[in-house]
Parts: sequence; C-alpha cells; structure tokens
Amino acid sequence: MGSIVSRHIRMAPRIAAVVATDPLETWTRLVARLADFGGRPKPPCPYVVDVDWEKRLHEIVGAPWPCHEISEFWALWPEVIEQLTAKGLRVGPASFGVSNDGEPELVRAVWCLTRHLKPANVVETGVARGLTSRFILEALERNQKGHLWSIDLPPLIEPELHTQIGAAVGSRFPHRWSFVRGSSRRRLRGLLSRVGQIDIFIHDSSHTERNMLFEMHHACRALKAEGVLVVDDIDLNWAFRTFEQAVPDRQFLVCQAHPLEPDRRRFDGKGLFGISYLKAARSFS
Repeated sequence: MGSIVSRHIRMAPRIAAVVATDPLETWTRLVARLADFGGRPKPPCPYVVDVDWEKRLHEIVGAPWPCHEISEFWALWPEVIEQLTAKGLRVGPASFGVSNDGEPELVRAVWCLTRHLKPANVVETGVARGLTSRFILEALERNQKGHLWSIDLPPLIEPELHTQIGAAVGSRFPHRWSFVRGSSRRRLRGLLSRVGQIDIFIHDSSHTERNMLFEMHHACRALKAEGVLVVDDIDLNWAFRTFEQAVPDRQFLVCQAHPLEPDRRRFDGKGLFGISYLKAARSFS
C-alpha cells in the first residue's frame, strides 16, 4: 500500500499538469475509470480460435487463396520494423508504455482487407507508433484511393511517449491520413457523422469492455453493407462475445495473434483479435 501511495505522490505534479492543460479528456477518462470500477470480475471468455481464419477471411472478400498480397506484406514488414528500430524504438509487447505494437497477424489481416476491399473510408482507434496505420496507408496508396482517419489520445501522464505517436508513418501520405487527437468516447461519433459510411473499422484503443462495446456499436451503424470490423485484444474481456450475441446478422472470426516477443499477459501467451462481417458478404475480387 505504501508503494502505491508513494507512486501517486510522485505522479501528482504530472496529474495536476494534465488536468490544467486537458480538463475535458481528463474528466472523460475519470468517468470511464469510475464506470469500470467495482464490477464483479468475470472469468476469461472461452473464445475458440478459428485456425483457418486467414483462408476464411479471403473467402469473405472473394479474394483468391493463397493470397499474392501477403508476399507484398512480408516484403514491407521488415522495412517498417527497421525504420522504427533505427529511431531507437524497441518493438514488441509493452514497448509503448504498457501497450504493444501491432502483431503481424493483425496488421496482415488489415493489410489484406484494405488491398482487396479497396475502401474509400477507413477509421481506426488507437495509433501509438502507428504500425497498423502505416500498413493501411501503404495499402491505400497502392490502391490509389481511400483515406484513413485515426483517433488517438496520447498517454496523458506519459508525455515522453508523445513524440512516438505515429512514428512508423512519419510524414508519409499526408493526403491520405487524418489524425484526430482525443479519446474515442469524445471523438468517434462526431467523426463518423462527418465521414458518413465507412468500409473498414479497426478498434485498438482502450480495451475496457465498456469502451470496446461503445466503439463496435457506433462503428457498426456507420459500416457499409460489405464493411468489416476488426477488433484487437478481444481476449481481455467479454465485449466481442457480447457484441456477437447482440448482432445475430453478422458473422465472427476469432484469430490468434503472435506478438513479436512472447507476451505472458495474454491468451496462451499470444493474444486474440476478432473480425466481424455480414453473413451475406459479397465478392469483392
């Protein structure tokens, strides 16, 4: 207990500075913490991994399998990782505060969806170093169409991480990327209202059950009929299962991710992400 009190005392100047400079986001985060506080802990959700999720994903979008775009992904992946490490940034679990960089499976799924669906509008929540953002933008550029809107609130009491936001993107693709600073709780509804219908939505922000359900429900209303939801870190709570039960007209894939280094905090040391799409999906090849 003493160490917890000491830590809060040490953090007091930072917390006070955040309250003074960004009171709305501080209040939003405080309300979220209070809403999540005191609930009865649940056992882990018994998700069952779809071992052939990658093949099934390509069937959904009417793309051939094996997929040629995956070779493009693997050609680009080491280049992007090298650019981050050249900046002195460690890549992997808990490398951005307590958060992870995007695992190859998640990023590859989003890459293939972007290349095959050729979306006009993509929205993601959570940026951090921008590994997923970079691959979306690279795919949009190769498609020669589309725009990405990314909502992210940099860690309020860790300003040393702010310069790392979007490091994998840098100054590339300014004509295709709009960064929206703030929490999804404050920014998502307004952004979706301005953008209109979207083709792909990626959740990778705060992984509380309350926030994940908030994002999925609002994004689902904005999706085109053939639109796809991608939700990272579903193994952390029951939100993805609850959403699945609430929208029976959609189908769901549970996909296993393999972090760049073992992450003992996660499902089977690896982690899960989910994909949601309409049962009557079309062919987009």
